[in-house]
Amino acid sequence: MFYLKYRPKTIGEIDNSRVNHLLKEILESETLPHAYLFVGVKGTGKTSAARIFAKSINCQKNKFASINKSIEPCNECQNCHSITSSSFVDVVEMDAASNRGIEEIKNLIKETSYLPMSGRYRVFIIDEAHMITPDGFNALLKTLEEPPKSAIFILATTNLEKLPSTIVSRCVKINFGKGKLVDIISMLKRIALLEKLNYDDSVYRLIALHSESSFRDAAKILEEVSMQKISTVDEIEIFLGVRGKKDLLDIIVQKDIQKTYRWIEEFAQNNGSFKNLIEDLLEELRIQLLIKKGVEQIDYKPINLSSNEIVKLIKLLMEAYQLLKSTPIDSLPLEIALSEFYNVKY
Repeated sequence: MFYLKYRPKTIGEIDNSRVNHLLKEILESETLPHAYLFVGVKGTGKTSAARIFAKSINCQKNKFASINKSIEPCNECQNCHSITSSSFVDVVEMDAASNRGIEEIKNLIKETSYLPMSGRYRVFIIDEAHMITPDGFNALLKTLEEPPKSAIFILATTNLEKLPSTIVSRCVKINFGKGKLVDIISMLKRIALLEKLNYDDSVYRLIALHSESSFRDAAKILEEVSMQKISTVDEIEIFLGVRGKKDLLDIIVQKDIQKTYRWIEEFAQNNGSFKNLIEDLLEELRIQLLIKKGVEQIDYKPINLSSNEIVKLIKLLMEAYQLLKSTPIDSLPLEIALSEFYNVKY
């Protein structure tokens, strides 16, 4: 699978530019904090970044081995190879979703008392950390307060609010956020180059827009598209169950009522996803509102709607989105929303 095959192997290859920068700053500093909190939605690269971090501080051919000034893992030494293959004894990964109780945490804490066998540090990566029980967090807290010098903790979570503040305050927090459009497109182009795929920029952009800001989901869509031998934007829109929300927004801006309803009817006949369509429209309108407020957005051009019109349309589409859960006709909430926006009777 593309997202596994082309996982980044160095700090520089991390597609999330924000995280790339922060990890470089940490690894180039004089001292390393002993506990980190990686926060972000699914598919933003938290686990991949944790493994790269573990490789970097245990590499036998970089700054941490006093060989040169590079913070990057060499991916050639035995330690790097072992961490990549998940066979390195000094990197312990635990899924807190299935190992969340106090006994599991106590066993993990016991592991921290052992000195590294092959590496420089023992790195403990706890995925879905928010699933740990209150008793488990209490047991972990003391170790985070007084950790062994050779132990590094990396807690990864999608739900920061579920972690006790006492745990959060003892960790260096790295916010992965949602994948930026430009970063996801860059990743797609990197994979396409290695796979010898040749697509227009509009294809990468469309895939990125429908990835739910997830690097992993974007890589999956690219793989599916390549397997289906799909090459054009129109084909991908059909494959994804969408029909160019930009086209509809252009029609809305023109305030052409008949053309709007014909477009929606055709979209419905082609089994388009109204959920995805409204989500895309809302994201586009959010960006347009930022542009109206003077916040520059790369690759976006302003549309011919006032700020008040954009806000009104956003509110109506949010109401339509809620109505999708109960409507017997998928197109109806959107049709009603646009009728109200045009201020005409349905």
